[in-house]
Amino acid sequence: MELIEMLTSQLGVTAEQAKGGSGLIFKMAKDKLDEEEFGKVAGVVPDMEGIISSAPKAGVIEGLTSLLGGKAGHLAGLASGFKHLDLGGDMVGKFVPIILSFVQSKGGDEVKDILEKIMK
Repeated sequence: MELIEMLTSQLGVTAEQAKGGSGLIFKMAKDKLDEEEFGKVAGVVPDMEGIISSAPKAGVIEGLTSLLGGKAGHLAGLASGFKHLDLGGDMVGKFVPIILSFVQSKGGDEVKDILEKIMK
């Protein structure tokens, strides 16, 4: 899978970490975007459901809890999920530009902009 290969080569993470981390980010996108917008993002990412299913469950729950109650921003809630993958919270910020670049290369600016708006 091209996205997973990009993450592993550029960040030096394992394929499992790449899949789990991107799964957390796409799970957040699925929860925050409406069905049509998420469909556009999912349409350019091969095996989207497989990636989402590889996200650590504890991290997803903690991330959603902080999203619902916190003002720390959407991405801050993902840091705990990344810790479940033995990745530092700072890695969230390293995954995001690679994922945005990937979806832009596959779906253009419109798809990138959809995903980017939930990452602020």
